[in-house]
Amino acid sequence: MRYVLSLALTVLSVTAVPQNEDTAKTPKSAQAWDAKSIKWQDIDADGTKYALLEGRRDVPGEAFTYAFFIPAGYHEHHWHSADARVAVIQGALNISFGESLDLEHMTAYSVGSFLLVPANVKHTMSADVDTIIIGTAVGPWATHHHSEHQHQ
Repeated sequence: MRYVLSLALTVLSVTAVPQNEDTAKTPKSAQAWDAKSIKWQDIDADGTKYALLEGRRDVPGEAFTYAFFIPAGYHEHHWHSADARVAVIQGALNISFGESLDLEHMTAYSVGSFLLVPANVKHTMSADVDTIIIGTAVGPWATHHHSEHQHQ
């Protein structure tokens, strides 16, 4: 009987906790993006641009969506801390996989292509024309850059 009473009090105490604005989930609204509607938040001197479209990349287990602009002539070698799912929405994304910068074995993925780049898979990314990708991943997220990257 004591166990049942204790369980009932525990259930009551858990369900009686009022939720405030900080603990309640805010309902999401419908959103859509295309190459012209992205609002770039980070614009680097090398011509690349980044936008966090929704979610937070620093929260463990939270999905987020980002956009990345790769200017024509840019290339870099890097890897990510989590899987990246990427759609090409403008231009063509060139990718090769390997331990170091590899511009000789690139595969071009044009508009409408979708790629899965698993966590910690090292790859070279480049663009011959201005290119935009939209990707999704789950936090926490970090991109690790190899020292070999540049805009030509």
